[in-house]
Amino acid sequence: MTSIPLDNTYVDLDERRRAALSEIDNAKFGWFHIRACIVSGIGFFTDSYDLFAINLVAVMLGYVYYGESNKSKLPSNVDTAVKVAASVGTMVGQFLFGYLADRYGRKKMYGIELIIIIVATIGQSLAANSPAMSVWACIVFWRILLGLGIGGDYPLSAVITSEFATTNRRGAMMAAVFAMQGFGILAAAVVALIILVAYQSAIQANINALDQVWRIVIGLGCVPAVAALYFRLTIPETPRFTMDVERKINKGVQDATAFIERGAASGNYSETEALEQSDVPKASWSDFKAYFGKWENGKVLFGTAYSWFALDVAWYGLGLNNSFVLAAIGFASDPDPYTALFKTIVGNIIINLLGSVPGYWITVFTVEKLGRKPIQLFGFGMLTVLFIILGFGYTAITNYSSVLFIVLFTLAQLFFNFGPNSTTFIVPGEVFPTRYRSTGHGISAASGKFGAILAQVGFGLLKDIGGTNAWIDHLLQLFALFMFTGFLSTFLIPETKGRSLEDLSGENQTDFVRGGAGKAQ
Repeated sequence: MTSIPLDNTYVDLDERRRAALSEIDNAKFGWFHIRACIVSGIGFFTDSYDLFAINLVAVMLGYVYYGESNKSKLPSNVDTAVKVAASVGTMVGQFLFGYLADRYGRKKMYGIELIIIIVATIGQSLAANSPAMSVWACIVFWRILLGLGIGGDYPLSAVITSEFATTNRRGAMMAAVFAMQGFGILAAAVVALIILVAYQSAIQANINALDQVWRIVIGLGCVPAVAALYFRLTIPETPRFTMDVERKINKGVQDATAFIERGAASGNYSETEALEQSDVPKASWSDFKAYFGKWENGKVLFGTAYSWFALDVAWYGLGLNNSFVLAAIGFASDPDPYTALFKTIVGNIIINLLGSVPGYWITVFTVEKLGRKPIQLFGFGMLTVLFIILGFGYTAITNYSSVLFIVLFTLAQLFFNFGPNSTTFIVPGEVFPTRYRSTGHGISAASGKFGAILAQVGFGLLKDIGGTNAWIDHLLQLFALFMFTGFLSTFLIPETKGRSLEDLSGENQTDFVRGGAGKAQ
């Protein structure tokens, strides 16, 4: 490994910055990289567990609180509220923490979002009726707060992984972090199944035993978050933030050397010389407008934001409302509550094992070979075709063969995750300059969650027009349209494979410290 000079008289700050970044980009893949993936990945495991557990918990809540008054189902407004609440909080958290991580640092923010998740998870599991507030109001409140923490995890984990990663493994590392979402969704179903089976006799004796089951399922969601909290609070600041935002080049160089050699921060480093506050571009509203006001930069932000929006319309529209899929594969409702819940949970496990989990890991192992943009284009393209088939042939397919339907739906799940559901997370963490990297990712992710909110509200309002699930075919047709627009928006983003973060920023790196970043490369 070449040494990174620290003496101001030996080489200027600009060259030392580039040397330090080159060392990070070309470092040998080691334990710290693995640790960063694990610590970030546990957060996404927790996020998806908490987000998608409500899909199963909502069924249990229907039996406990509406066993007689509403045929053991939550009223549509209540069902929509408890499912969409976390998405609302997530959208706010993505934007807010995205900005805060660029303003105050990745390290200062990392861990705060996990504390919010832990507190909100415990609070949600203890929600109950009271004279002042209904159990639904409690659950919605805590799920909004939960979403705030989950939202913060998106830009923070993406940017921290991206800024510590080597260039030739960056996409795979980010994809591996996001792939933990699949295991989290699967774990929520497996945990629910285990607890349900353990309570079988109690449930069959008294349906209200499900009140304990859903609380345990929700409450266990905070366990992995607690396990990861210490490691998040002690993760070092990224050298890129130290050099490019705090404008402390010498400290950033030393941190980069310590990271490469020991996988840790260098500790306190005092520098009093005037050059330490170097003339690197500084984040401000006027600078933000100037940077993204250029078409070559603005189109990238629009491309990452819209493609994520289009994706989440279908991804969350289906993910939190998959009862029609379970019916198609023979896991419909049953007169016995225990049996109905058992079938619902097993059906969710089957769907995730067949398509979702494999799709994530295909991306992990191919993203550095195929590239981000080809995977996203291919995924959106295949989803467009599949939703056209499922939408316009829904009645014919379901009447002809449930096997054919589940094959097509499984392929859709596969190409969500071996496709835009992974790449829309990766690309925004790569294509913006350090001072706006977290903000850009937060804007893109929040755009996606806005699509998720529209889908969840719209799905609940539209799916039963003309009868139970009578409008499903039209919703699938709408999903096809959104997938096609996502395909088109992908042409606005660059291919990031094999390129350094500085190269992707579109800013001149030779004169960066001396204020030349605004010049075209």
